[in-house]
Amino acid sequence: MKLKNIKHLALDMDGTIYTGTTLFPFTLQFLADMKSAGIGYTFLTNNPSKSKADYLTHLKNMGIEADASQLYASGEATIDYIKRHYPDIKRLFILGTPSLIAEFEASGFISTKDDPNDRPDAVIASFDKTLTYSRLCRAAWWVSRQLLYIATNPDYVCPTDQPTVLVDCGSLCACIEQATSRKPDIIIGKPAPRMLENIIHRYRLHPQEIAMVGDRLYTDVATAKNTGAVGVLVLSGETTLEDLKHSNIEPDIVVENIKELGQQILNAKCY
Repeated sequence: MKLKNIKHLALDMDGTIYTGTTLFPFTLQFLADMKSAGIGYTFLTNNPSKSKADYLTHLKNMGIEADASQLYASGEATIDYIKRHYPDIKRLFILGTPSLIAEFEASGFISTKDDPNDRPDAVIASFDKTLTYSRLCRAAWWVSRQLLYIATNPDYVCPTDQPTVLVDCGSLCACIEQATSRKPDIIIGKPAPRMLENIIHRYRLHPQEIAMVGDRLYTDVATAKNTGAVGVLVLSGETTLEDLKHSNIEPDIVVENIKELGQQILNAKCY
Protein backbone atom coordinates (compact mmCIF):
# COMPACT_ATOMS: atom_id res chain seq x y z
CA MET A 1 0.00 0.00 0.00
CA LYS A 2 2.88 2.40 0.68
CA LEU A 3 3.94 2.30 -2.97
CA LYS A 4 0.45 3.22 -4.16
CA ASN A 5 0.90 6.78 -2.85
CA ILE A 6 4.36 7.34 -4.32
CA LYS A 7 4.69 10.32 -6.65
CA HIS A 8 8.46 10.79 -6.60
CA LEU A 9 11.62 8.72 -6.13
CA ALA A 10 14.90 9.91 -4.63
CA LEU A 11 17.44 7.58 -6.21
CA ASP A 12 20.85 6.90 -4.78
CA MET A 13 23.35 6.40 -7.57
CA ASP A 14 26.29 4.01 -7.11
CA GLY A 15 24.95 0.60 -6.09
CA THR A 16 21.40 1.54 -7.05
CA ILE A 17 21.31 2.61 -10.71
CA TYR A 18 24.87 1.63 -11.57
CA THR A 19 28.00 0.16 -10.04
CA GLY A 20 31.23 2.07 -10.58
CA THR A 21 31.04 3.10 -14.22
CA THR A 22 28.74 0.25 -15.29
CA LEU A 23 25.03 0.88 -15.69
CA PHE A 24 22.76 -1.91 -14.50
CA PRO A 25 21.03 -3.49 -17.54
CA PHE A 26 17.55 -2.75 -16.15
CA THR A 27 18.09 0.91 -15.22
CA LEU A 28 16.99 2.58 -18.46
CA GLN A 29 13.78 0.54 -18.66
CA PHE A 30 13.04 1.30 -15.00
CA LEU A 31 13.41 5.04 -15.59
CA ALA A 32 11.25 4.87 -18.72
CA ASP A 33 8.55 2.95 -16.83
CA MET A 34 8.53 5.50 -14.01
CA LYS A 35 8.25 8.37 -16.47
CA SER A 36 5.36 6.66 -18.26
CA ALA A 37 3.61 6.13 -14.92
CA GLY A 38 3.92 9.83 -14.09
CA ILE A 39 6.38 9.27 -11.25
CA GLY A 40 9.19 11.79 -10.99
CA TYR A 41 12.69 10.98 -9.85
CA THR A 42 15.75 12.79 -8.57
CA PHE A 43 19.27 11.36 -8.50
CA LEU A 44 20.75 11.99 -5.06
CA THR A 45 24.37 12.04 -3.99
CA ASN A 46 26.22 13.05 -0.83
CA ASN A 47 29.34 13.86 -2.85
CA PRO A 48 29.57 17.63 -3.51
CA SER A 49 33.07 17.62 -5.00
CA LYS A 50 31.85 17.61 -8.61
CA SER A 51 29.65 20.15 -10.33
CA LYS A 52 26.13 19.35 -11.45
CA ALA A 53 27.38 19.49 -15.06
CA ASP A 54 30.04 16.87 -14.24
CA TYR A 55 27.45 14.52 -12.75
CA LEU A 56 25.07 14.98 -15.68
CA THR A 57 27.92 14.20 -18.08
CA HIS A 58 28.74 11.08 -16.04
CA LEU A 59 25.12 9.93 -16.31
CA LYS A 60 24.99 10.75 -20.02
CA ASN A 61 28.13 8.73 -20.67
CA MET A 62 26.27 5.73 -19.24
CA GLY A 63 23.21 6.40 -21.39
CA ILE A 64 21.02 8.28 -18.91
CA GLU A 65 19.59 11.53 -20.23
CA ALA A 66 18.78 13.80 -17.29
CA ASP A 67 18.34 17.51 -16.86
CA ALA A 68 19.64 19.72 -14.05
CA SER A 69 16.42 19.45 -12.06
CA GLN A 70 16.87 15.68 -11.76
CA LEU A 71 20.28 15.78 -10.05
CA TYR A 72 20.62 16.83 -6.41
CA ALA A 73 23.96 16.80 -4.61
CA SER A 74 24.63 17.84 -1.04
CA GLY A 75 26.30 21.05 -2.20
CA GLU A 76 23.14 22.26 -3.92
CA ALA A 77 21.11 21.08 -0.95
CA THR A 78 23.31 23.23 1.30
CA ILE A 79 22.65 26.25 -0.91
CA ASP A 80 18.90 25.62 -0.79
CA TYR A 81 18.98 25.17 2.98
CA ILE A 82 20.83 28.44 3.59
CA LYS A 83 18.51 30.37 1.29
CA ARG A 84 15.43 28.98 3.02
CA HIS A 85 16.58 29.26 6.63
CA TYR A 86 19.26 32.00 6.60
CA PRO A 87 18.28 34.39 3.79
CA ASP A 88 20.48 37.20 5.13
CA ILE A 89 23.68 35.16 4.94
CA LYS A 90 25.75 36.00 1.86
CA ARG A 91 29.45 35.73 2.74
CA LEU A 92 30.86 32.23 3.15
CA PHE A 93 34.23 30.71 3.86
CA ILE A 94 34.06 27.45 1.92
CA LEU A 95 36.26 24.40 2.34
CA GLY A 96 35.45 22.88 -1.02
CA THR A 97 36.59 22.23 -4.56
CA PRO A 98 36.67 25.09 -7.11
CA SER A 99 33.56 23.63 -8.77
CA LEU A 100 31.64 23.73 -5.47
CA ILE A 101 32.77 27.28 -4.73
CA ALA A 102 31.70 28.30 -8.25
CA GLU A 103 28.29 26.73 -7.63
CA PHE A 104 27.83 28.82 -4.48
CA GLU A 105 28.99 31.98 -6.26
CA ALA A 106 26.61 31.33 -9.17
CA SER A 107 23.81 31.17 -6.58
CA GLY A 108 24.63 34.66 -5.31
CA PHE A 109 27.00 33.95 -2.43
CA ILE A 110 30.38 35.59 -1.91
CA SER A 111 33.32 33.27 -1.24
CA THR A 112 35.66 34.92 1.25
CA LYS A 113 39.43 34.66 1.04
CA ASP A 114 41.93 33.03 3.35
CA ASP A 115 42.38 36.34 5.14
CA PRO A 116 41.61 37.25 8.78
CA ASN A 117 40.21 40.60 7.59
CA ASP A 118 37.77 39.00 5.11
CA ARG A 119 35.17 37.94 7.66
CA PRO A 120 32.42 35.55 6.45
CA ASP A 121 28.89 35.17 7.78
CA ALA A 122 29.26 31.38 7.97
CA VAL A 123 31.68 28.50 7.38
CA ILE A 124 30.92 25.68 4.94
CA ALA A 125 32.90 22.45 5.26
CA SER A 126 32.75 20.00 2.38
CA PHE A 127 34.56 17.16 0.62
CA ASP A 128 37.55 19.20 -0.49
CA LYS A 129 39.93 17.30 -2.74
CA THR A 130 41.93 20.52 -3.27
CA LEU A 131 42.41 21.15 0.45
CA THR A 132 45.37 23.21 1.66
CA TYR A 133 46.58 23.38 5.23
CA SER A 134 46.20 27.15 5.35
CA ARG A 135 42.51 27.03 4.40
CA LEU A 136 41.82 24.26 6.91
CA CYS A 137 43.37 26.45 9.61
CA ARG A 138 41.36 29.48 8.48
CA ALA A 139 38.14 27.45 8.63
CA ALA A 140 39.00 26.36 12.17
CA TRP A 141 39.68 29.98 13.10
CA TRP A 142 36.29 31.16 11.91
CA VAL A 143 34.59 28.19 13.56
CA SER A 144 36.32 29.14 16.82
CA ARG A 145 34.78 32.62 16.44
CA GLN A 146 31.35 30.97 16.84
CA LEU A 147 30.17 31.67 13.28
CA LEU A 148 27.43 29.50 11.82
CA TYR A 149 29.10 26.24 10.78
CA ILE A 150 27.52 23.95 8.17
CA ALA A 151 28.78 20.63 6.77
CA THR A 152 27.59 19.51 3.35
CA ASN A 153 27.74 15.80 4.27
CA PRO A 154 28.76 13.55 7.18
CA ASP A 155 30.82 10.94 5.28
CA TYR A 156 34.25 10.22 6.78
CA VAL A 157 35.57 8.67 3.57
CA CYS A 158 34.42 8.59 -0.03
CA PRO A 159 34.14 5.09 -1.58
CA THR A 160 36.83 4.28 -4.14
CA ASP A 161 38.21 1.24 -5.94
CA GLN A 162 41.69 2.79 -5.97
CA PRO A 163 44.51 1.94 -3.49
CA THR A 164 43.98 5.02 -1.34
CA VAL A 165 41.70 6.52 1.31
CA LEU A 166 39.63 9.49 0.15
CA VAL A 167 39.28 11.66 3.25
CA ASP A 168 35.78 13.14 3.11
CA CYS A 169 33.92 15.97 4.79
CA GLY A 170 33.22 14.17 8.07
CA SER A 171 36.94 13.65 8.64
CA LEU A 172 37.69 17.33 8.01
CA CYS A 173 34.95 18.23 10.49
CA ALA A 174 36.49 15.83 13.03
CA CYS A 175 39.81 17.63 12.61
CA ILE A 176 38.15 21.02 13.15
CA GLU A 177 36.29 19.65 16.16
CA GLN A 178 39.53 18.57 17.82
CA ALA A 179 40.99 22.03 17.21
CA THR A 180 37.95 24.07 18.26
CA SER A 181 35.70 21.79 20.37
CA ARG A 182 32.85 22.50 17.94
CA LYS A 183 30.86 20.17 15.74
CA PRO A 184 28.92 21.51 12.76
CA ASP A 185 25.72 23.29 13.70
CA ILE A 186 24.00 21.71 10.70
CA ILE A 187 24.80 18.66 8.55
CA ILE A 188 23.00 18.53 5.21
CA GLY A 189 23.70 15.20 3.48
CA LYS A 190 22.25 11.76 4.12
CA PRO A 191 21.23 10.45 6.67
CA ALA A 192 20.13 13.92 7.84
CA PRO A 193 16.63 14.64 6.54
CA ARG A 194 17.43 17.96 4.87
CA MET A 195 18.09 16.78 1.30
CA LEU A 196 14.79 14.93 1.16
CA GLU A 197 13.03 17.81 2.89
CA ASN A 198 14.29 20.16 0.19
CA ILE A 199 12.96 17.85 -2.56
CA ILE A 200 9.63 17.54 -0.74
CA HIS A 201 9.46 21.32 -0.53
CA ARG A 202 10.47 21.78 -4.18
CA TYR A 203 7.79 19.44 -5.53
CA ARG A 204 5.17 20.20 -2.86
CA LEU A 205 4.97 16.61 -1.71
CA HIS A 206 3.92 14.96 1.51
CA PRO A 207 6.66 12.76 3.03
CA GLN A 208 4.68 9.58 2.36
CA GLU A 209 4.59 10.50 -1.37
CA ILE A 210 8.34 10.14 -1.83
CA ALA A 211 10.51 7.03 -1.57
CA MET A 212 14.22 7.12 -0.81
CA VAL A 213 15.79 4.26 -2.77
CA GLY A 214 19.32 3.11 -2.06
CA ASP A 215 21.72 0.32 -1.17
CA ARG A 216 22.84 1.58 2.25
CA LEU A 217 20.89 1.20 5.46
CA TYR A 218 22.80 3.82 7.45
CA THR A 219 22.48 6.58 4.86
CA ASP A 220 19.69 5.93 2.35
CA VAL A 221 17.16 4.08 4.50
CA ALA A 222 18.05 6.13 7.57
CA THR A 223 17.34 9.30 5.57
CA ALA A 224 13.86 8.03 4.77
CA LYS A 225 13.25 7.19 8.42
CA ASN A 226 14.45 10.62 9.54
CA THR A 227 12.14 12.32 7.05
CA GLY A 228 9.00 10.21 7.35
CA ALA A 229 9.38 9.02 3.76
CA VAL A 230 9.21 5.47 2.41
CA GLY A 231 12.57 3.71 2.72
CA VAL A 232 13.45 1.22 -0.01
CA LEU A 233 16.55 -0.94 0.30
CA VAL A 234 17.96 -2.47 -2.88
CA LEU A 235 20.31 -5.42 -2.56
CA SER A 236 22.26 -4.54 -5.72
CA GLY A 237 25.00 -2.67 -3.88
CA GLU A 238 26.61 -2.60 -0.45
CA THR A 239 24.01 -4.10 1.88
CA THR A 240 23.39 -7.84 2.08
CA LEU A 241 20.54 -9.77 3.67
CA GLU A 242 22.96 -10.73 6.45
CA ASP A 243 23.65 -7.04 7.10
CA LEU A 244 19.91 -6.42 7.24
CA LYS A 245 19.41 -9.15 9.85
CA HIS A 246 21.85 -7.43 12.21
CA SER A 247 20.71 -3.85 11.64
CA ASN A 248 18.35 -1.84 13.82
CA ILE A 249 17.38 0.23 10.76
CA GLU A 250 14.35 -1.35 9.12
CA PRO A 251 13.46 -0.44 5.54
CA ASP A 252 9.81 -0.30 4.55
CA ILE A 253 10.52 -2.32 1.43
CA VAL A 254 13.38 -4.63 0.44
CA VAL A 255 13.94 -5.57 -3.22
CA GLU A 256 16.72 -7.22 -5.18
CA ASN A 257 17.08 -4.18 -7.44
CA ILE A 258 15.19 -1.27 -8.98
CA LYS A 259 13.76 -3.57 -11.65
CA GLU A 260 11.82 -5.40 -8.94
CA LEU A 261 10.88 -2.08 -7.34
CA GLY A 262 9.52 -0.79 -10.63
CA GLN A 263 7.33 -3.86 -11.04
CA GLN A 264 5.96 -3.43 -7.52
CA ILE A 265 5.21 0.27 -8.09
CA LEU A 266 3.40 -0.40 -11.36
CA ASN A 267 1.38 -3.22 -9.75
CA ALA A 268 0.46 -0.97 -6.81
CA LYS A 269 -0.73 1.77 -9.16
CA CYS A 270 -3.08 -0.69 -10.87
CA TYR A 271 -5.12 -1.35 -7.72
